[in-house]
Amino acid sequence: QDTLIVWSEAENYDLALSFQEKAGCDEIWEKICQVQGKDPSVEVTQDLIESEEEHIEEMPETSPLIDLPTCELNKLEEIADLVTSVLSSPIRREKLALALENEGYIKKLLQLFQVCENLENTEGLHHLYEIIRGILFLNKATLFEVMFSDECIMDVVGCLEYDPSLAQPKRHREFLTKTAKFKEVIPITDSELRQKIHQTYRVQYIQDIILPTPSVFEENFLSTLTSFIFFNKVEIVSMLQVSMELVLLRVRLMGAWLRRTHNVLVELPGMDDLQVRSAATDIFSYLVEFSPSMVREFVMQEAQQSDDDILLINVVIEQMICDTDPELGGAVQLMGLLRTLIDPENMLATTNKTEKSEFLNFFYNHCMHVLTAPLLANTSEDKCEKDAVVGSTKSNTICPDNYQTAQLLALILELLTFCVEHHTYHIKNYIMNKDLLRRVLVLMNSKHTFLALCALRFMRRIIGLKDEFYNRYITKGNLFEPVINALLDNGTRYNLLNSAVIELFEFIRVEDIKSLIAHIVENFYNALESIEYVQTFKGLKTKYEQEKDRQNQKLNSVPSILRSNRFRRDARALEEDEEMWFNEDEEEEGEAVVPPVEKSKQEDDFPDSYEKFMETKKAKESEDKENLPKRTSAGGFKFTFSHSASAANSANGANSKSVAAQTSPASSNSSSSKNTTLTTTVTATKGSLVGLVDYPDDEDDDEEEEASPRKRPRLGS
Repeated sequence: QDTLIVWSEAENYDLALSFQEKAGCDEIWEKICQVQGKDPSVEVTQDLIESEEEHIEEMPETSPLIDLPTCELNKLEEIADLVTSVLSSPIRREKLALALENEGYIKKLLQLFQVCENLENTEGLHHLYEIIRGILFLNKATLFEVMFSDECIMDVVGCLEYDPSLAQPKRHREFLTKTAKFKEVIPITDSELRQKIHQTYRVQYIQDIILPTPSVFEENFLSTLTSFIFFNKVEIVSMLQVSMELVLLRVRLMGAWLRRTHNVLVELPGMDDLQVRSAATDIFSYLVEFSPSMVREFVMQEAQQSDDDILLINVVIEQMICDTDPELGGAVQLMGLLRTLIDPENMLATTNKTEKSEFLNFFYNHCMHVLTAPLLANTSEDKCEKDAVVGSTKSNTICPDNYQTAQLLALILELLTFCVEHHTYHIKNYIMNKDLLRRVLVLMNSKHTFLALCALRFMRRIIGLKDEFYNRYITKGNLFEPVINALLDNGTRYNLLNSAVIELFEFIRVEDIKSLIAHIVENFYNALESIEYVQTFKGLKTKYEQEKDRQNQKLNSVPSILRSNRFRRDARALEEDEEMWFNEDEEEEGEAVVPPVEKSKQEDDFPDSYEKFMETKKAKESEDKENLPKRTSAGGFKFTFSHSASAANSANGANSKSVAAQTSPASSNSSSSKNTTLTTTVTATKGSLVGLVDYPDDEDDDEEEEASPRKRPRLGS
């Protein structure tokens, strides 16, 4: 069929191969026909199977049904073979279903089950398992109504306990009747509603727990069972909505459950009972999924009466941070709930108030510092300096992260990336106040590639907004440096990190983000021009030169006097803009570019809070003493970059700011450990650019330079 090749399997599954072009489709078609010994010029080679579905619809009521064996113990094997054999044919499945329904056969089979169980007839019980399982796969709602009635459902569950592949039968009936307890959150007086709830729970249990995971060819066999459960739930909700009093009950109930859940979660750090912790988390999960707006309203009211450290959301964040599970299963679940709560898509807006603005103001003022505490603590300068390279005078910027810490930081970065996409003003304010992107990019040096990719994804989302405030923040802070160093460090390895970095720069090129293109080309092109397996960086240089030519043409088209005045006026405007963005008196790291976030009294002490969280965590797990491998560049070059904006600026005083660092290609002998480095520091002062070039004094390297191959340099600052 042009770009499709379709066929049917024996069990009536339609499959297809899809091709982008017809030529490719024809080529494969010819090969298939060659194997089959068929003529490729014809459009159909498979022996056509008449549409069985159409035959079912047209089948007269007098069509002969399948003759069922008599329902006796000695016929169970024959019945099992019959049920199994019809599953491949829709017509035979339909005929068998009609026969079972007309003769009341299912109830007779369940009576035989009770006999077999009383006689401990294991062989008969195994046959009954196959029979009942096969009847479920007939996928008929009319049969489900019989099987899942109060009279029959427990016997159906009993038959499914005797799986022939298991050494011992399961005890599903014992669980459903003794372990599982029905708890009425609100009083339910309608007996029909209660029966429907019980039935739905048990049928869901059969589908999720008892029946094995269906294979690809069995998935459609249980589609009606899935629909049966769904429509049961719809009916339950409809019955509940009849009484409007339940609305008030729900509100009271939500408040009560939130208060109880909060009390339990506050006590969790000292609890060893995993079941209690799991139950509390599950309850919180149900509440958030049921009504996130009500949970938000509760926590905002709570903030008026409680300190930040015992707010419900902060307690949840603490539980996420202190999760002792090596795979952080609980942390992943809690992170998903937090994302639901801070998602503007499910926040309400009314004429009187906007839930989005109120809740996000609350979250960023009272909770964000708790969420980012592990990230800031693990990327601080003190933390990184402790992991110094032996024998080196430079600090090692590889953060000392074990696998579990790396997983936690990745979860936090995922949530922060979500905030960048959905919160605009609030997260922009926070990023610039805390110089957060610089701290995140420290993780580009992590030994865990997935964490480095999370850090890169965070920056990619920021750049993807094409917001000039962010762009100025990135260029002023020289924040491309750790990304480019990661690319150079990666060498010639063609992996996900390489592709992700290249995609970042390709996006900048395609979207023609002029301020970033100019910054990259002016400061890093010398280090990147040797990368020729993609045209991204040459493309950036071309874009840069084209823009420069356009500016020159505009400038040349203006009379000299006007051009001089215009230039001076632009310079003043630029100077005023600079002062708006970066105050001359940078007394504090990470000056705010937008109005600062209101600080809560807990925020100043967030490192202490984080240490308190981690003490609890360390008490429950053995300390990971894994030694981190030391990263080395393929060319033997090392670099350090400042983690604070103020540290980078202090060297040049109040009227000059270091905005970039770049190196020219250097040469080194492969058999020698010596390195020759040419470092260029571009210093921006008011009204001028001055390039300072520092040449190494090692004269011994001059003779080696010509003979040694070129190696890709790392950037120095």
